[in-house]
Amino acid sequence: MKEEHIGKSPGGHFAPAASPLASTVLHTPDDAIHAGETSIPTQGENMPAFHARPKGAEGPLPIVIVVQEIFGVHEHIRDVCRRLALEGYLAIAPELYFRQGDPNDYADIPTLFSELVSKVPDAQVLADLDHVANWAARNGGDAHRLMMTGFCWGGRITWLYAAHNPQLKAAVAWYGKLVGEKTLNSPHHPVDIAVNLNAPVLGLYGGQDTGIPQDTVETMRHALRAANANAEIIVYPEAGHAFNADYRPSYHADSAKDGWVRMLAWFARFSASK
Repeated sequence: MKEEHIGKSPGGHFAPAASPLASTVLHTPDDAIHAGETSIPTQGENMPAFHARPKGAEGPLPIVIVVQEIFGVHEHIRDVCRRLALEGYLAIAPELYFRQGDPNDYADIPTLFSELVSKVPDAQVLADLDHVANWAARNGGDAHRLMMTGFCWGGRITWLYAAHNPQLKAAVAWYGKLVGEKTLNSPHHPVDIAVNLNAPVLGLYGGQDTGIPQDTVETMRHALRAANANAEIIVYPEAGHAFNADYRPSYHADSAKDGWVRMLAWFARFSASK
């Protein structure tokens, strides 16, 4: 994976609530890919999204839907899409809060969560993601090789989507919350849907994550074993939450790099057969 370490990506924009930026921000050169903004019709509205694909690719590409952190589709999520495009994927990151508001309007995480993130219904998100999958299949993607990855808020959604869409081939959830209070907007959590998984899921977690205690990771492991689910959870003992977020002080390079390799291997393993 060709990368450049820079203080800020050229033209890149990070969510205000994610500041201050760390010096470890990665920027993936885009000379070998096509990337940009698009609009995806969904439930009577047009949802903004960022997409990236390799230049000169022939035939339908394997699809990876990239599900945002709480900060929305800011520069880090765009760069994840660029990295996946370099690996030969059509990567799409939809703006899943677009009906409820703009995460760039919030300067701190607690306010962002209480005033925006918590108001986004899971059912709305899962339906929107179905439309993203359909859009990808109509725009150069291979519907038979549909995959998903997500981070933080998106990691939780990735678990839920793996129980929602039977066409999904594989999923990788990075430090997504596994248990929690049930609300009207979030009636189920990953531990509740372990028995319903349609696709193999790889979970990547930090052993020092204070927001996702290890006892909840063990609870999920028990639920997966009881369901005989095709899933695996890897815990990086030295990593905390958001260890792949190279723009934050939480970044743990060794764990992030290992997780990336494992993710690509997971996708390759389960998307090979149609």
